[in-house]
Amino acid sequence: MTKKLKLEELGRIDVETFKKTPKISLVVILDNVRSMHNVGAIFRTADAFLVEKIVLCGITPQPPHREIHKAALGATESVDWIYEQDINVAIDNLKKENFNIIGIEQTSSSQLITDFEINSEKKYALILGNEVDGISDEALENIETFLEIPQLGTKHSLNVSVCGGVVIWEFAKNLGIKK
Repeated sequence: MTKKLKLEELGRIDVETFKKTPKISLVVILDNVRSMHNVGAIFRTADAFLVEKIVLCGITPQPPHREIHKAALGATESVDWIYEQDINVAIDNLKKENFNIIGIEQTSSSQLITDFEINSEKKYALILGNEVDGISDEALENIETFLEIPQLGTKHSLNVSVCGGVVIWEFAKNLGIKK
């Protein structure tokens, strides 16, 4: 008979062990994401898939904050993060570290994520934009590749934290995450 596992049966690591655990070569940049719940949810997803760090830019709220913590459930303590006011400074810094910059955005040059080949030998930085306006216009010319998630319904976008979960998982499974 199938039963749900209790928390103690899941074998989760503690924050100290998480900090020492090798991460996947993936950084997530949040560009003017306004919702604290979305920020918290991205932290929680980043924790689940061993993301290297999160870069918070522009008006994106920063921990510690009660509303971020509600969705993050402690992931703000485990996942490394920095704040950079200017998105282009964040992008330029990651380019200097040989990260491939990927904008998650519907553009005239975007390709479906299902058609993009993720190379496990490369490092990637994924940019998720504002809930209404998407990625900042001033950052567009500084981004090498744009990906979008195929959508078949009547809506033209996903919630940023849902989009982040889909895209982070797609990269994590191709960058060698193992349980």
